[in-house]
Amino acid sequence: MRRARMANIDDVAKVAGVSKSTVSNVFSKKRPISKEVSQRVLEAALHLNYRPNYWARSLANKKTNIIGLNMAGEQVKFSQFHLGLFNGVLRECYNQGYRLLVNTLSAEFSSQVEHLSTDPVDGDILLDPASNDERISERIKRNVPLVVIGRPQEQFESSVSYVDNDNIGMGQIVTEYLLQLGHTHIAFLNAPKKRTVAQDREHGYYRAYNKAELSVDAKLIVYKDSSLTSTVYGYQMTKKLLAAYPHITAIITDTDKVALGVYQAAAELNLQIPQDLSVFAFSDDSIFAPEFKPPLTGVRLNGEVLGSEAAKLLIEQCRQPNAIAKRILIPASLVYRGSCARASVSKPAKPHK
Repeated sequence: MRRARMANIDDVAKVAGVSKSTVSNVFSKKRPISKEVSQRVLEAALHLNYRPNYWARSLANKKTNIIGLNMAGEQVKFSQFHLGLFNGVLRECYNQGYRLLVNTLSAEFSSQVEHLSTDPVDGDILLDPASNDERISERIKRNVPLVVIGRPQEQFESSVSYVDNDNIGMGQIVTEYLLQLGHTHIAFLNAPKKRTVAQDREHGYYRAYNKAELSVDAKLIVYKDSSLTSTVYGYQMTKKLLAAYPHITAIITDTDKVALGVYQAAAELNLQIPQDLSVFAFSDDSIFAPEFKPPLTGVRLNGEVLGSEAAKLLIEQCRQPNAIAKRILIPASLVYRGSCARASVSKPAKPHK
């Protein structure tokens, strides 16, 4: 039996009464086409059961219409923040005719020779930038369009587009909130020290203490060990810090996963939250909400908006290679729940010198 001929772009153009280039632009979204003409082309394509040849189009345009999202993997499920961020990126990809490739390979795995290959993407969104981040410098060398979610290292701040929260400002606001509740000995379970978000939030922490004319005990600031999951990190460091510094009355955590470890440690030490220990998280991820009793006070980072704006910037770069670098700050807000209260016992800190 002879197989029926598949419809091609000429057939669609003929039925829709438009040129081949118009049909191409409707599917590629490379140039704006009126809603009426687009609808006519799509109806013709549906009637003819036409499917664009993805690889042929990629070869002709030297573009894949795929953008990458590169992030560090962890041995736990994605947080609500990440899911929101994915939704923002995917919505923009859908609106502009792009697909998304998510890469969560660990640094150890991706450095193995058999995995050293360039991804089939037109550009990359990078999460969790760090000092001397090789992912950024490597893509700049290859002239790959790039947008960072978070602040890139200082040498690239004026040349790389990025989308971020005001982490210095939020670090200050969170710390001031706890200081106003009478907590002067506040532990900070920070992100890994090399990450710029950890540096910015710590800067805000210091600002709040300086503004209150109080001294900072640097021993109360610790950084996540990449070998530990976030929850284990929160659990182990809480027990260690409280054993060494029992005067701690509040703990700021990098994420809700770290805060979950703090809750577990507090329960084991027979400490009541917030009566004995206030806990604040720099992320507000409802996926773990049932496990926090009392409910966790945190920061809403608006991950979906971060993702959407990052995708817009990257697709603009993919289409206009000489687009100028841009910085977009997305507002974040505190979400007050039940895990923070006025300090019941707080020893006065030494005045700031």
